[in-house]
Amino acid sequence: MEVNEVLKIVESEKINFIDLKVVDLWGRWRHVTLARTNFSEKTFTEGVGFDASNLGYAKVTNSDMVLIPDPETAIVEYVGDDKVLSMICDVYDADTRKPSAHDPRSILKKTLESISDVADHVYFGPEYEFHIFEDVRYNISNNDISVKIDSAEGFWNSESKGEYFIGKKRGYHRIPPFDTLMEVRNKIVNKLLEYGVPVKYHHHEVGSCQVEIELGFIDALRAADYTLLVKYVARKIAKEYGLVVTFMPKPLYDEAGNGMHVHQFLTKDGKNIFNGDKIYNLSDMALSYIAGLLKHANSVMAFTNPSTNSYRRLVPGYEAPTNAVFALANRTAAIRIPAYVKDPNKRRIEFRTIDASGNPYLAFSAMILAGVDGIRKNLDPTKEGFGPFEGDAYNEKVKPLAASLEEACYALKNDNAYLKTMPEDLINHWINEKIKEAIEVNAIPHPKEFENYFDV
Repeated sequence: MEVNEVLKIVESEKINFIDLKVVDLWGRWRHVTLARTNFSEKTFTEGVGFDASNLGYAKVTNSDMVLIPDPETAIVEYVGDDKVLSMICDVYDADTRKPSAHDPRSILKKTLESISDVADHVYFGPEYEFHIFEDVRYNISNNDISVKIDSAEGFWNSESKGEYFIGKKRGYHRIPPFDTLMEVRNKIVNKLLEYGVPVKYHHHEVGSCQVEIELGFIDALRAADYTLLVKYVARKIAKEYGLVVTFMPKPLYDEAGNGMHVHQFLTKDGKNIFNGDKIYNLSDMALSYIAGLLKHANSVMAFTNPSTNSYRRLVPGYEAPTNAVFALANRTAAIRIPAYVKDPNKRRIEFRTIDASGNPYLAFSAMILAGVDGIRKNLDPTKEGFGPFEGDAYNEKVKPLAASLEEACYALKNDNAYLKTMPEDLINHWINEKIKEAIEVNAIPHPKEFENYFDV
């Protein structure tokens, strides 16, 4: 959509509010809403000033920045009875009027521009796993550390609330009435389709109250935009049903966690450069991309798995990878080559380590830059020891992935030269803040410690 089209929609549909959405450093949307009388063509050039220190982009001593809306992201939504036109914004420096070096969306744009010698387009097909609960309560105080989660679908209620229960770890592709969440998923997907999001399908996942929405292939920037839009829509629709949504990687003990597997391939001159005649019908470039992504995997994980909770998901036994290996149709590998793909135009890899707890613009940038670094260095994943691995990667420590947020952050500290579009001070700030998060979580006594050590 062009600027003039946006202005025409606001005028013709008598829209009184224009909502400007922007991602903060940590991956959450923030917004400011303009009255129609304060919105014009100049908004797309002069922007709207804001305090960037509150979004993690700048220090409070020099925090004035500008939001510039991207007209191509415009959607019309309802907030209560009001029709609202929403757009995603890029962050610009107030003085230079150039994209901020710390704006995650601008970093991903710069990443895509920086690999033009290798690829014209990067295509992603994200899978969004999340939980839908009826009630979530948690508390941390000096004398109370607790989490309480409930849902009528939960197998833990089977003794008191009827017979239609999925059962522990038995939810994959189950149908109603066992799948109680199809109606809310339908409504979420209908709204996403209305907004132009290319949903491929949705279904119940393995865990109780766990679902998945998978998208078709889209360019990497749009995939990052849609990641935040999917979260936004899922939460809004769930609220209408009196439900709550979480994308956190491991909300339930001893149940499947939430990944955000990303299928991906690159094109050059309109051709899929991952298609070839090497192992698994991949090209040398695809294999080198795999090698780069796996070689830098632990440092990449500081962005793709940037929460302490991420590493509660990445444990054996839950279809989550624990080793930096690649394999055909193997869900224990960090990179899976889908065996069912026969179309050369869609030849691809699937990175299974990533989850949705971070900033998609930074996570996607890190993945792309690591993979392209492998292409530029002509790395061979087999010579690097990354596979192909045909066994159960849970039972062996072949190339162990980072097992904690601290480990990923220290890996990033020592391995970041490939992240050429990310400013060094942003990387250092990210590392410092994430290590603080880990220290804070580790300082809180855990209920399991009471079970293990209370009587010592």
